[in-house]
Amino acid sequence: MTDFLLLFRSDYKTKDGQPSPEVTQVYMNQWQEWFNNLAGQDLLAWPVQWLDPQGKVIRQGNADVDGAYDELNESIVGLTIIKASDYEAAIHVARNCPIFDIGGTVEIRQGN
Repeated sequence: MTDFLLLFRSDYKTKDGQPSPEVTQVYMNQWQEWFNNLAGQDLLAWPVQWLDPQGKVIRQGNADVDGAYDELNESIVGLTIIKASDYEAAIHVARNCPIFDIGGTVEIRQGN
C-alpha cells in the first residue's frame, strides 16, 4: 500500500458556497461517517486536518493575496492521507467523499 494525499477543496468565497448551519451539521456527520468507514477498512493513514478557509497565497513577484484560493475560487479546506494500492484505488476511495455534495473537489497526490 502507498500513501496518497487527498486535498479537499470547496468554494468559500461566494454566498452560494456558504452552507446553512443545518446543512453544515448534516455535512459534518457525513464526513465523520466517511472517515470512520475508511478507518474501519484500515485505509486512513492520517486523520483529516481541517484548515482555516482564510489564508494567504504567495506568488513570486506578486504581493500576498488574501484568501487561500486558486483561480476557481476554491479553497483547500482540509486534507488527509489514505492508503491505497495505486491511483485507481485512491480515486475509488475519493469518489465517496462528502465534499462532492457541496460542489467541492478532491485533489489526489501519491506520496514518495
